[in-house]
Amino acid sequence: MEVRKLHPIFAAELIGADLTKAPDQTLIDTVEEAMKEHVVLCVRSPVISDEEHLRFARAFGPLELPGPYRADQPRRMAYGLYDASNLDVNGEIVDPESLRAKFSKGNELFHSDSSFNDMPSKWSILRSVIVPPERGDTHFVDLRHVYDQLPQDMKDRIEHLVAEHSFAASRIKGGLDPVEAERVKAVFPGAKQAMVKVGPDGRKSLFVGSHAFRVEGMDDAEGLALIEELLAFASQEKFIYAHKWRQGDLLIWDNRYALHRGTEFDYARYKRDLRRTNVNEYGEERSAITGPLPDMATQKQPA
Repeated sequence: MEVRKLHPIFAAELIGADLTKAPDQTLIDTVEEAMKEHVVLCVRSPVISDEEHLRFARAFGPLELPGPYRADQPRRMAYGLYDASNLDVNGEIVDPESLRAKFSKGNELFHSDSSFNDMPSKWSILRSVIVPPERGDTHFVDLRHVYDQLPQDMKDRIEHLVAEHSFAASRIKGGLDPVEAERVKAVFPGAKQAMVKVGPDGRKSLFVGSHAFRVEGMDDAEGLALIEELLAFASQEKFIYAHKWRQGDLLIWDNRYALHRGTEFDYARYKRDLRRTNVNEYGEERSAITGPLPDMATQKQPA
């Protein structure tokens, strides 16, 4: 196996792995070391199944599950995978005017998966099954490097600050109606996160994203302005790695040190099927969802 850099700052690809086989200790160690250094890793492997995807993910920690299992629920993919596609349960393109389509617009803002949960999220592992022929890249930023580049006065300002993160907040920013967002808040209560994280190696990283909406000790407007200022700094083109998807790519990123965002493609014309596992740092496998989400594929956004 060989690890090759994809960007001058961070991100790499792993060549020579075969994920159709159960991961052995050599593969696990290679991936762990590559992730420590590069934060984002694309594993180039023969095409794998949902079950092989889940098996690989579980080699690195307990899964954050997408919701309570229901045997009577129609599925397009194996339980344990998050659906990051524009497809319904029958594999057809979802109505672009549905709540689900509007809901997904929030993914086009830089964020860290599950920062609104109290359980620390280690990695996301996203697999491409169907890739549109154009556009639809995914952008990444290494928050360790971004922190290093911050002016010292900003580092001092945020050193001990804590931000509140909410899934509903990022969906409102993406255009979701506030009434529907209230229903999301009931399912994802939110969490508080330090704005500066310190890794096991002592290296500091900035920790903000579109889920962050309030800073403790500041009024709402001041806190949001600070978050937006930091996000604007982190979103500079020189910091971004743009991943151009190939069918079968398995892309891993560390949610503790990286932001990501999807980019636009022709949602109504092209199918895009991406399937994701989330790996937690520790604990038992569990769902972070506290209640049922509405069926957004068929509901329309209020006028």
